[in-house]
Amino acid sequence: MKFLFASDIHGSFAACKAILQQLETEKADRLILLGDLLYHGPRNPLPDEYSPMAVSDALNKLAVKPLAVRGNCDSEVDQMVLSFPIMADYTMLPLHSGHIAFITHGHLYNIHNMPQLSSGDLIIHGHTHINTTEEHAGVTYINPGSAALPHEGQPKSYMTLDWDNDRFEIKAFDGSVIRSLHA
Repeated sequence: MKFLFASDIHGSFAACKAILQQLETEKADRLILLGDLLYHGPRNPLPDEYSPMAVSDALNKLAVKPLAVRGNCDSEVDQMVLSFPIMADYTMLPLHSGHIAFITHGHLYNIHNMPQLSSGDLIIHGHTHINTTEEHAGVTYINPGSAALPHEGQPKSYMTLDWDNDRFEIKAFDGSVIRSLHA
C-alpha cells in the first residue's frame, strides 16, 4: 500500500492539481492531507491560482476520499464544502513495523509540544512549510513541506509512504527525492 501526504494547499488550485497528478503518477492508494486546505490565512500571500472552491471540487471528486486533519486555517465553513472529514486535530496510522505515525497539522502538536509517543514512533505534520526529517527524544519527526507556499527557498513538495517497507520519501513536484527515511 502506498500513501501520498500533502500539506498547506491554502486554496491553491495549482498546488491541488500538482498533488492529484502526483497521486496518479505515484500510483498511491490514499491521499493524506495535513491541513490548511482551502484558506490562505492572513499571514500568507495569495497562492498560485487561488480558488478554494476549485480545490474543494477537485478533492470532493476523488473516488477514494482523502484522510485529513484540521489545520489552523481550516474551519467549520471549510468542512461544509468538503465531502470528507477535516476537523480532527490528529489521527494515527499504524506502520508495518508495529510503530505508529501520529498525523497532525502541527499547530497543536509538534516537535516542541510532542504527544505521548513511544520510542520508534513518528510525528508527521506540516504547518511550518519547511520539509524536514529529524529525531527528537526517540521519535522521528517528518514534515513534507508545503504544496503551495514553501518557506526558506524550498521547493513545493509532498511525501510518499510505501507502507510495506515503511519507506518515506519527501519529493519536489518534479519527482526528485529531497529526503528519504526508513522508519
